[in-house]
Amino acid sequence: MSGRKQVAVAAAVIFRDGPQGRAQEREFLLGQRAPGTFYPGYWEFPGGKVEPGERPVDALVRELDEELGIRVLECSPWITLSHEYEHAFVRLHFFRVKAWSGELHDHVHSALCWQRADTLTVGPMLPANGPVLKSLRLPGRMAVSHAWQIGAAVQLDAIRRACAARPLLLQIREPVFDDGTRAFAAEAIRIARSAGSLTVINGDIDAARSLGADGVHLKSAQLATLDARPPLDWVGASCHTTDDLAHAQRLGLDYAVVGPVLPTATHPGAPVLGWDALTDLIAGCAIPVFAIGGLDGSHEARAHACGAHGIAAIRSAWS
Repeated sequence: MSGRKQVAVAAAVIFRDGPQGRAQEREFLLGQRAPGTFYPGYWEFPGGKVEPGERPVDALVRELDEELGIRVLECSPWITLSHEYEHAFVRLHFFRVKAWSGELHDHVHSALCWQRADTLTVGPMLPANGPVLKSLRLPGRMAVSHAWQIGAAVQLDAIRRACAARPLLLQIREPVFDDGTRAFAAEAIRIARSAGSLTVINGDIDAARSLGADGVHLKSAQLATLDARPPLDWVGASCHTTDDLAHAQRLGLDYAVVGPVLPTATHPGAPVLGWDALTDLIAGCAIPVFAIGGLDGSHEARAHACGAHGIAAIRSAWS
């Protein structure tokens, strides 16, 4: 890590609904840096420097009022990235701004533009902000399969209905990966892809490659044995400790799943994190985190407030 002093910055991913009002069409705001600044003409997420003694969230509210003339009504912490420029070593605290009021004005930018992560039409992006775009392509809900319990046909129908309702990160997690499971997984991948959802295979890197899944989800014990990221587009891992989460970040994984947050039917009586411990564990994390364990849609806002990207579930995902 650089020996230079870090400059804390609050950055905002400001959302609005796309033309169809669907989650995958949600657009976010970018601003183009003005002449006379570092990296003129580059595009960035709005925000600014955190003043001494100021909390990042308070800096965010102040900067968006000064830069854009808007009032933040609802925001939540998200990911925290560090980047070394020639002029400064910055630590960017990203927040997702889901509700705001006022009329946008470009007080400090040359231009403002609404964009989508999968079809960016402006550039170049400020180097520190570029990695955020992939994270924004992650759906906010992970659904975990259990076809071994409910049957392949029932599970495929549930996947079809769930993907039609909203984009998902589908995790295929089956205890035995035999020919029947492979056939189920291939059809699940086809259904998810046709609906614009992503699919990862739990634990089996070779199966993820051969089936054409979008990626692999690593078990925590598997994660500990790796010294390099598997060569797949999307790679995530189950993380239970600070060390797990740190290793996932060192490998450059795309997300982590952390829990259990609440008691679960799958592991009755097992220790749980609770919301406060979840907040502490993922604070400052550089990759998006899905909270898991006894959660359903009613817990989504609480998970966001703790800094999670979204929630992951097995049974409640298919309700």
